Amino acid sequence: MSSYEKPDFWAQKAKKEGYPARSVYKLAEIDAKFSIVKKGMRILDIGAAPGSWSMWILKKLAGTGFLAAVDLQALSIRDQGPNFMFIRGDLYDEAVRKSLLERGPYGLVLSDAAPATTGNRLVDQGASEAIVEAVVDYAAAALAPGGAMVAKIFQGGAEAALLKRLRVLFGQAKGFKPEACRSESFETYLVATGFKGN
Repeated sequence: MSSYEKPDFWAQKAKKEGYPARSVYKLAEIDAKFSIVKKGMRILDIGAAPGSWSMWILKKLAGTGFLAAVDLQALSIRDQGPNFMFIRGDLYDEAVRKSLLERGPYGLVLSDAAPATTGNRLVDQGASEAIVEAVVDYAAAALAPGGAMVAKIFQGGAEAALLKRLRVLFGQAKGFKPEACRSESFETYLVATGFKGN
């Protein structure tokens, strides 16, 4: 049994606390370090399924602000109230994009999205990079000045070019690997703050 199949500490904690996935603790760690989620904020969650990040954000917003989420898959969290909207669709779809952008501007754009992996590391890295490029495009179009962006990426050399692009758009951008990531995982997160505005 690989460690991916074994429920580790974080997976067990997620189950106990009612979250669909262990990824919630990565977001909690990122927020603890960078203070990106604030009450009253408008937030966009790209690649939201199964819904752990959305669920955690809604708890943190505590009935304030607004959260829009999008994914090809359904969320495994129930309807979370009037300050939440979920679109089941493709983030590259023009109608989906228009609908999400209309609900902005946002203070934060998040993405824990990962491509369907093939097992070929180069192919998977390329697909992950393409998703991050799309998330950066969303952030550039949807963020209010001063806003922030977080996106997961599979490490493989593209991070430097993406961080360079982010530093043009934001006051600060860096890579960060939360402790809740599996040690053998080659995922990391790009965190950008202080959006300069268009």
